[in-house]
Amino acid sequence: MFVSDEIKAIMERDPAARNIFEALLYPSLHAIILHRVAHSLYQAKVPFFPRLVSQFSRFITGIEIHPGAKIGKGLFIDHGMGVVIGETAELGENVTLYQGVTLGGTGKQKGKRHPTLGNNVLVGVGAEVLGAITIGDNARIGGGAVVLKDVPPNTTAVGVPARIVAYRNAHGEENQRIENMPDPEGDMLNALQEKNLELEKRLQQLLEDHISQIHEVEAEHVTVEGLETRLAGLDERLERIEAALQALGSPVRAARQTESLQRNSNGKGNGHRHNHSSKHNQLPKKIEEEATRHGA
Repeated sequence: MFVSDEIKAIMERDPAARNIFEALLYPSLHAIILHRVAHSLYQAKVPFFPRLVSQFSRFITGIEIHPGAKIGKGLFIDHGMGVVIGETAELGENVTLYQGVTLGGTGKQKGKRHPTLGNNVLVGVGAEVLGAITIGDNARIGGGAVVLKDVPPNTTAVGVPARIVAYRNAHGEENQRIENMPDPEGDMLNALQEKNLELEKRLQQLLEDHISQIHEVEAEHVTVEGLETRLAGLDERLERIEAALQALGSPVRAARQTESLQRNSNGKGNGHRHNHSSKHNQLPKKIEEEATRHGA
């Protein structure tokens, strides 16, 4: 039958399809039939009509498939509204697409610019697979994912941008987590976190050292202030001593001048001069004792 594989795919993958007659009403089946017509005309290089058929298909099904796209047997487009398949896209056998899926390009260059999907690939609701990338056999793309790089076979990719989060072996066993598989981005984030913690510790140590230095400087400042106070007291005492010495210096000089005059004068007899000199000699001694007492 012309579309037997597509009808079988609908019956197997959509529990809502209860019989073949309901399957014949699916827009996925209508879009695939019209695409095959348009693709045949496109390969025959017939102008205008391939795009006319494609636009008519888009109008009645909500599914836009470029006439140049290569689609294998068994394609199932569930619900289908908003699905876009670009000119150079290639789909393997038994591919499943959900509503809102885009198999598009990333630029205006000519040549291969749309993705290639292997066999048994499933693309979730609203996912965008962009560029000339390859989605391996049995791969699954999560809903809303944006796929910009190749996806290996038997893996599941989710997120924006899409990342590999699980894998299955070739025998179709249950999905297995991949926590132990290499994760360069995760390793980079962990390294950045460790570096951040290390920098925080170093900053804390520098802060503690700076505070310690401040305390040391404050202690030295207090010591300097004490020394300055003591020096000010000593300066004051020295000033007082100098003032006392200056006050006592005038009588001493006067007494010495008087003694000198008496020695040179032609006064009275030696006995009388001797007694008079003795009295004057006692005066400087008393003055010197008084100066010594004030200095102490």
